[in-house]
Amino acid sequence: MIKKIGGKYVVLSETTGRRFGTYETREEAEKRLRQLEMFKHMRKSGARPRRRG
Repeated sequence: MIKKIGGKYVVLSETTGRRFGTYETREEAEKRLRQLEMFKHMRKSGARPRRRG
């Protein structure tokens, strides 16, 4: 969930209210939220992130 608090966009957990970052733009906050959803999905499926390099 993304909320605007004090002129900044904050990514929050819907269940616990934990903060996952504060961002200047909504686009940056949405990018982070997509990352969190990807990691959550990967954890459920047992997949591991690909390493770049």
